[in-house]
Amino acid sequence: MSEVLAVDLGGTKCSAAVINSKGRILSRRTAAVDLTSPNAPVLQMIQLAKELSAPRTFKRAFRSAGVAVPGLVRRTGTVWAPNLPGWDRMPLASRLKRALGIPVVVESDRNAAIVGESWRGAARGKSDAIVFMIGTGIGAGILSGGRVLRGAHELSGCAGWLTITDAKRPASSGIGELEWLAAGPAIARAARERLEAGEKSSLSQLDCSSITAHDVAAAARKADPLAIEIFRRAGTLLGYGIANTVSLLDSQVIILGGGLAAVSDLYLDSLRTAMLERAQPLSAPKVKVVVSKLGDKANLLGCARLAWDHAGKRT
Repeated sequence: MSEVLAVDLGGTKCSAAVINSKGRILSRRTAAVDLTSPNAPVLQMIQLAKELSAPRTFKRAFRSAGVAVPGLVRRTGTVWAPNLPGWDRMPLASRLKRALGIPVVVESDRNAAIVGESWRGAARGKSDAIVFMIGTGIGAGILSGGRVLRGAHELSGCAGWLTITDAKRPASSGIGELEWLAAGPAIARAARERLEAGEKSSLSQLDCSSITAHDVAAAARKADPLAIEIFRRAGTLLGYGIANTVSLLDSQVIILGGGLAAVSDLYLDSLRTAMLERAQPLSAPKVKVVVSKLGDKANLLGCARLAWDHAGKRT
């Protein structure tokens, strides 16, 4: 057999794919995440594996499996994923290994993303790179000296918690400052607050309570001044956060991924300007800031690479 199973479990969407040793996606399935019970996403992953392996058995179809999750993967193999109900200590690796009968490796989505970019993306051939996943939240996968940086508690890359201003946020928010100010929900919240304060915008034609970051992006593309300013501000704040990582880690390339990478043209210039202003002056001009070309395939490819490596260690 020459394929592995890759699964990217998000807070709202689950994707699974069959990927060969050259990084080619042979088949793929995607479904909305089943949140009806803690075990429902696990059963869903098994069902997707069945669809992709049919009519063969799991063992005949896949050498191994790699799974990315939106949270913390402990060294014991248990997962904490705050957006998945009941996933405080989910023994995901052991459950999937038992159900599939093949080797299984589980990784955080941010680490899977940098592995995918290193294998088939913008970090290919690089020893030091960071992928910033910017969407509902903000996380970073870090490659340092050719190795994925994990930290003592598997918590490296929690970039949403970078402190970039002295702004106050609700103590009950449960998220870090950069995420509070610059992630997708922050962009939507900024638009709602400014509309409620009486500012003029084409967004006022929408139901204020349901405005999303993508609504703001659509308005910005139609030259709406308020929407343009919101994205520029978000780009500046992201640039400050990225400046900190550039100064600390001296990376070769910074890759922008996640849901908001698709609208990076609305904030990339302000991000780069802020990064150059605030980062260590010798490092800043040398680091490239690019948008991922892998899109939502980065995590799947990272899972596949990890699965191939895991299978190789067992042979």
